[in-house]
Amino acid sequence: MWSRRAQEYEAKINSGDPVSIAEVVRDLHRGQDQADQSYSERQIYQSALERLARELAAVEKIDELVATERLAQVLSQAA
Repeated sequence: MWSRRAQEYEAKINSGDPVSIAEVVRDLHRGQDQADQSYSERQIYQSALERLARELAAVEKIDELVATERLAQVLSQAA
């Protein structure tokens, strides 16, 4: 089951579509009060988050680190 979902997540990340990448980030994001992720979940989550941060940085014309911080802030508010 996980391997199929992992392949779907990878396909969404590699699609380059910001909405699809954001879906992966949303689905795999874990708040501090939630259970830990497996190694492969963390790897896919990090990949999606980095890709989304690069997209946001390009659109907003900001540094990738700033974009990552903005995304982290949004995710913490949503949790």
